[in-house]
Amino acid sequence: MANSSSGSTKDATTIVEAGLDATMHGDEAELARMGYKQELKRDLSLMQNFGVSFSIISVITGVPSLFLYGLTTGGPGVMVWGWVVVSCFTLLVGLAMAGQHTPVFNVANHSSIARGLQRTSDQRRSLFLGSHAFKTPKCRVCILDHRLVQPARTSCRYDCFACANFISTASTLGTDYVPSANKTIGIYAGVLCAQGLINTFGVHLLKYLNNISVWWHAIGTVSLVIAILAKAPTHQSGKFVFATFIDGTGVDGVGWSERASPAYVAVIGILMAQYTLTGFDASAHMTEETHNAAMSGSIGIVMAIGVSALLGWFLILGLLFSIQDYDNTIASATGQPVTQIFLDTVGEKGAIVLMVIVVGAMFFCGTFSITSNSRMMYAFSRDGAIPGFFHKVDKRWKSPIRTVWLACTLSFILGLPSLGSSVAFSAATSIATIGLYISYAIPIALRVVYADQFVRGPFHLGMFSFPVAIAAVTWIAFISIVFVLPELNPVNSQTLNYAIVAVGIVLTYSLGFWLVSARKWFTGPVKQIAGTWSSDSASLSTCGPEGQGINITDPAAMAEKPGYD
Repeated sequence: MANSSSGSTKDATTIVEAGLDATMHGDEAELARMGYKQELKRDLSLMQNFGVSFSIISVITGVPSLFLYGLTTGGPGVMVWGWVVVSCFTLLVGLAMAGQHTPVFNVANHSSIARGLQRTSDQRRSLFLGSHAFKTPKCRVCILDHRLVQPARTSCRYDCFACANFISTASTLGTDYVPSANKTIGIYAGVLCAQGLINTFGVHLLKYLNNISVWWHAIGTVSLVIAILAKAPTHQSGKFVFATFIDGTGVDGVGWSERASPAYVAVIGILMAQYTLTGFDASAHMTEETHNAAMSGSIGIVMAIGVSALLGWFLILGLLFSIQDYDNTIASATGQPVTQIFLDTVGEKGAIVLMVIVVGAMFFCGTFSITSNSRMMYAFSRDGAIPGFFHKVDKRWKSPIRTVWLACTLSFILGLPSLGSSVAFSAATSIATIGLYISYAIPIALRVVYADQFVRGPFHLGMFSFPVAIAAVTWIAFISIVFVLPELNPVNSQTLNYAIVAVGIVLTYSLGFWLVSARKWFTGPVKQIAGTWSSDSASLSTCGPEGQGINITDPAAMAEKPGYD
């Protein structure tokens, strides 16, 4: 076993075997300098890179999913201004991430987080953040990041759970169907199976579905808002939308604003906004397939947050202004306030059309979340971060089938608490939000701690880099505490926010696994190329013919080492 200073060279190939060109420059050269072949086809533009994050953020998924939560946890005022506050701080997080973004960072498909974060510098193991190296003796932070982000991404399959909820609700329109927790779980299983089958047998369709998804989200959201505003018989006042505070957190009528303070309700009420504005790291996942990756990936992150923030605020305002009767909307027989708004504004047939838009967006979002998750777990397995059993790509279907269904299975398990808890969904979204943002915070925090070793890349904030990083880490620490707080009063087995339990389990497992086992054998990512690099000449010491990259949706083409089926 190689030690931490030498790095892992398991399954490494020589430069000649890798087919690398000694004179190559730019993105591929940077990838080779880290010890990895250009395996994915690099043909994405900046706009396509942005589109991936934009689709996964999916404001039309997040806002309707937690609209009832927002209406009863602070009400319209908190929803509107909370979105603005959260958007600003999320943009700071995105800027901090973009300022440390790597031109070869790809965790969605074949390289793990540690691979993206790590490289060898001066014969010492370095933590590679973007185009910036922090020299550290071991990769403890990297493996902790592995263990934190993976459950978080699995929790994000609650896009699929939201899809099941809205399918169940849509089924009540024009029928006598009565939703129940058991039925919704059954629909949830069906949604996961459909998305699993697409990721198993329809890999070649994913790139086309992604293009459809971008336009579906953009045009669908705008069309939806215009439709309900144009057809609404009446509109709420500006005072109602911008200045109304509502505390519906009391199960017995006594909410947290009475037991604690209105500020407590406002703070926990921002979950809707913060949950929605997650997943923008997808732009980093796609950089190995993006031209001018060091800049495009960074800009893609910032653009996705900015556009989603504006579009999401537009959606929230449109829905709030279109509410016809607040009490009737909250107590809707459909179980979803958004569906009731559709019914009150465009009628039953129109509501069915709008529900199709929402459900379609949720299905697309969940499908590509599973794609990303399965590729990440496949990469983790190949680098030894999870059992090697999952390092398997089916030769016929060109898909990492085992990790696809691992993602689906874990997602289904995380949906089961909804059978016995009235706050299960919001707790799960808390888990997803906390887990993802902690994974964002780790590299940003390292930029602060190792500021003297930070070497900025092509995208940087200059003198604002350090204060932006501080603000980003502070905000993430804040929401990590807020989102484990109780949401309903009084607190009992039915209303407990189980996010604290789940996060505790993840942290205990992460640290325990490292201390007991992983620190003894995990020395970093598996290197694919054995060779030397001259920073002066920006070339490799040995050369060979350049190989053709592959498409992201064809992981089998890159699995030429043990584990390929």
